Amino acid sequence: MAASLGRLSMPALPSSRLALFCASVAVVGLGAAAAWRWGRRRARRELVRVGAVSSLAIYPVKSCQGLPLESAELTKLGVRSGDLRDRFWLVIKEDGHMVTARQEPRLVLVSVNCENGLLILNAPEMKELSIPITAPKNNPVKTCRVFGLDIQGRDCGDEVAHWFTTFLKSEPYRLVHYETDMAPRKCEKIHKPFQPNDEVPYSDCAPLLIISDASMEDLNSRMEKKINMRHFRPNITVSGCGAYEEDTWGKVMIGDVELREVMACGRCLLTTVDPENGIIDRKEPLETLKRFLNFSWSQDNSYVCFQEKMHRVSQNSGAASGSLNSEDTCKLKSMKN
Repeated sequence: MAASLGRLSMPALPSSRLALFCASVAVVGLGAAAAWRWGRRRARRELVRVGAVSSLAIYPVKSCQGLPLESAELTKLGVRSGDLRDRFWLVIKEDGHMVTARQEPRLVLVSVNCENGLLILNAPEMKELSIPITAPKNNPVKTCRVFGLDIQGRDCGDEVAHWFTTFLKSEPYRLVHYETDMAPRKCEKIHKPFQPNDEVPYSDCAPLLIISDASMEDLNSRMEKKINMRHFRPNITVSGCGAYEEDTWGKVMIGDVELREVMACGRCLLTTVDPENGIIDRKEPLETLKRFLNFSWSQDNSYVCFQEKMHRVSQNSGAASGSLNSEDTCKLKSMKN
């Protein structure tokens, strides 16, 4: 056996050949290490500062007022701040179809806050109403219809249903809450540019909207009557870049969060609702936008694009969320294809 093992062992190398072999291995190793360091330096160089976060906002109830934030978490399903999640509450008809400010413009006058586990609602000439953030489990789960797709929501009770119905002077409406164990809507079923794992609850089709202050300023320079950012309801506003520069971004890093652009945001009648009085104009700012921006986003060319829809890039670390802060640096990782 020993003899057999001896016959299978490698022959001894002459000292000169052994030295050459060791030197070759060392060169390859050093080369690989140098290439890795060069790649890291190149990656860092490719992150170009393009601006900084000037404001953050969350919109807990779809079409109702937003809340300004100094910091927030960004999850796969959108912005989170404490107990509040972005567009996790939805007003619906009794048959489950969504109700937004497109149909009920006065929804934009409803303010939303939270305290001690309660969702707090206020509106002109209405008594403040507080309801539990987490609806009782014995409340029924409704099947809702949001842009042609079914999604569940737990009914928040008769009191808040009556509150919204009274304020809007409407047919009977209900308020539902999306719970994280419910199945979200698949974004790719709404628009093709999305990836199979892109999902949202009650947002139109993306969990994040980003815009630059410069784009807003340029739009206002073209309008007879100035408007403000609340018409467009962005989650992230960026300063320090040129007007419409955000339209060219493919992937950006904001704080410790990597975002990828999916598509430009086709703007609808909701942008023509004045957030100060809840009156719908049906023309501006859409008419002005159509005069100088492309509007080939939809098949029938009926929507003008303004702002960018983005998704958080999943991290290999498996982190469920990342942090966003006002004044975070925004760095460009890649341009839009």
